[in-house]
Amino acid sequence: DRYRHSHTHHSTLYATAAPEPEELPLPSEKPQHEQHRTEFPASEAPIVQAVLEELRVSSVNPDSVQLQWSVPEGSFDSFTLQYRDAQGQPQALPIDGRSRSVTVPGLSPSHRYRFHLYGLRGRKKIDHVSTEAVTGTEETEDLPLPSEEQKQEKLQTETPPYDAPSVQAVLGELRVSSVTPDSVELQWSVPEGSFDSFTLQYRDAQGQPQALPIDGGSRSVTVPGLSPSHRYRFHLYGLRGRKKTDRVSIDIITASEEPLPSEELEEEKTQTESPTSETFPVRAMLGELKVSSVTSDSVELQWSVPEGSFDSFTLQYRDAQGQPQALPIDGGSRSVTVP
Repeated sequence: DRYRHSHTHHSTLYATAAPEPEELPLPSEKPQHEQHRTEFPASEAPIVQAVLEELRVSSVNPDSVQLQWSVPEGSFDSFTLQYRDAQGQPQALPIDGRSRSVTVPGLSPSHRYRFHLYGLRGRKKIDHVSTEAVTGTEETEDLPLPSEEQKQEKLQTETPPYDAPSVQAVLGELRVSSVTPDSVELQWSVPEGSFDSFTLQYRDAQGQPQALPIDGGSRSVTVPGLSPSHRYRFHLYGLRGRKKTDRVSIDIITASEEPLPSEELEEEKTQTESPTSETFPVRAMLGELKVSSVTSDSVELQWSVPEGSFDSFTLQYRDAQGQPQALPIDGGSRSVTVP
């Protein structure tokens, strides 16, 4: 049955409205060809057909899988990826209708997963494709984290002549664009050639290796789930197929969980902040702080520095639960997105 299921036609059309994403039932392991007889009746068929193409695995790690697909005809309002976790519980991952790839996090090592991608128009399931993937082992044998002792040697021998691609792909400097107590945003460039994908590797606060798969078109990534005031070494690998062809690294210390100053301290600080010639020979002045864009879960802010310069900035606010948050920002920045 599993063999027959995996080789049946990938498209199944549904006429009934789908329930909420978390309530969408996972398709049974039985062959789906029986369902093709109950496709959209003429009166309910969409004017322009929307078709999902092959769902395939683009990268695999011990705790995540990256999937890709295409939409050769029509378009979808949204997608929903459904699978069962290692405990057998159904999971549903909502995806924007413009996306053509997704990284599924929080998986278990060496475990077989079956993924079902549904294309939706409104709340109706129009088409779906499926695939299977087995997550990597915890050792991440194909992409080991370099030890400090091996690092210099590895850099010298990383791309042997017989392994080098015909067109060289080069990674530019890996740098930090923002740091919070529990996350880091990194940016890089590819000044020469191109990569099929990237992998960011680091060790968490408990010393366990972590690998974050990244699409080859990306030039930035946010690493979540970090610990405050902890030093991390990040290694970004550029891959051609499954071969590592270049690597850049960076050391970062996450921000501390500093409490926001009280209103009284803020008032006092404002009155005494004007620098003297002894502390700041050149006066530094902040211009107006304004909102440049707003979404349901983030805000982008902009500001200017009309006079002098600052070594760094700190944006402070209280979250929805009233807890103080502090976002350190590079001194050269003039905007920040608060996620």
